[in-house]
Amino acid sequence: MKHIKVVDLLNNTKTLQEVTAKGWVRTFRNNQFIALNDGSTIQNIQCVVDFENTSEETLRRITTGAAVAVTGTLQESQGKGQKVEIQVTKLEILGDSDAEKYPIQPKKHSLEFLRENAHLRVRTNAFGAIMRVRSALSFAVHQYFQERGFFYVNTPIITGSDAEGAGEMFRVTALPFDGTPRDEEGKVDFKKDFFGKETNLTVSGQLEAETYAMALGQVYTFGPTFRAENSNTSRHLAEFWMIEPEVAFNDLDANMDLAEDFIKYVVRYAVEKCADDLQFLEQRLADEEKQKPQAERSEMSLLEKLNFVLENNFKRVSYTEAIDILKSSTPNKKKKFQYLIDEWGADLQSEHERYLVEKHFKCPVILFDYPAKIKAFYMRLNEDEKTVRAMDILFPGIGEIVGGSQREERYDVLIEKMKALNIPEEEMWWYLDTRRFGSAIHSGFGLGFERLVLFVTGMTNIRDVIPFPRTPQNAEF
Repeated sequence: MKHIKVVDLLNNTKTLQEVTAKGWVRTFRNNQFIALNDGSTIQNIQCVVDFENTSEETLRRITTGAAVAVTGTLQESQGKGQKVEIQVTKLEILGDSDAEKYPIQPKKHSLEFLRENAHLRVRTNAFGAIMRVRSALSFAVHQYFQERGFFYVNTPIITGSDAEGAGEMFRVTALPFDGTPRDEEGKVDFKKDFFGKETNLTVSGQLEAETYAMALGQVYTFGPTFRAENSNTSRHLAEFWMIEPEVAFNDLDANMDLAEDFIKYVVRYAVEKCADDLQFLEQRLADEEKQKPQAERSEMSLLEKLNFVLENNFKRVSYTEAIDILKSSTPNKKKKFQYLIDEWGADLQSEHERYLVEKHFKCPVILFDYPAKIKAFYMRLNEDEKTVRAMDILFPGIGEIVGGSQREERYDVLIEKMKALNIPEEEMWWYLDTRRFGSAIHSGFGLGFERLVLFVTGMTNIRDVIPFPRTPQNAEF
């Protein structure tokens, strides 16, 4: 008999039919009650075993983590907490699990312990919920853009360009580590490498996406990106997923409209489609908050925070105005900020971004028109020649979740900016071509997918919202 997913069994109103379910044992009580979960929902289905007519050996093998198949009658449940249960007539152990060695016991484990067992942590309620929410958000991203006529573009993972100019890239090479070929100056001779030049893992698909936007009109990428940044914070990963739309003929205002609309759409999708999982994660967050001192606790529950984003227009504030607010803020005056704001031109840190969102405006904030000196070369220079048409979206609890800009479409201005930053024209000839042949105003933004998942799930460490986190000194699994 074909097995039925637990989520479908729990929603089934047609009782007294014979069904088969397959899954993993969460708990086995009183030699009688199996809590079975197959990953399709956070809920378990109770399977009632006729222990008097089941061999002792089989009962001993029903342990936490074991994979089983049960066949029986779907009935209205006698116990509390579930509408239906399965009265088991046939039980088969598909895969044993040694109860003494199985790491994921039915008790509360620390997140650090679960990271060390990332291959099994998805079998817990919390990580099952997080990964189902991640999957729903991923689908919503594609659905949003596809419904609006965007084209999905796969930009290269191996690239010769550094889109961000940060230089923190993973090198890709086929050269031997011993006896690396050198040129006349004693430098590594990349002409003898696989691609004939120095290449890296991409930090962003933006530059390539721009070239496609200048032909297809509106495109988006959604793929892995890499940063060799030796950062051990709760907000950074070495490998993460990035969503990057690029739109021809969009100025910065249209770009901000798109980003706000997009974020609200995908958050709303998760709220509607993942109600059980988010309810569980909300309770998990509430329990975690109780451990904190009163002053550090969040004023809002998880679902309140999500609805807060859906119900509020994002406040649009210039960088200059934000600096004035921060300069005269109480934490700045009382030297409570780790990084004090004393002049225009400072690069805002997470503590400043969160102050603006959580304390000052009490809503999501879009900052725009940043100093040119702290932003990338491709951002459009404003008339004041001091600021660029950049924008960042700031969220409660997260800080920056989106970074974007109107791109510099003027060939001569772009050349000057590249010269000032020592970016070689010959390496970027293909990018400059889009400014030489039919250039037009265009804009785009990047959203780190894990930061979005972090916000929606209420988790506090980015390592807990990606299946197998890649961080400094850690490439397990």
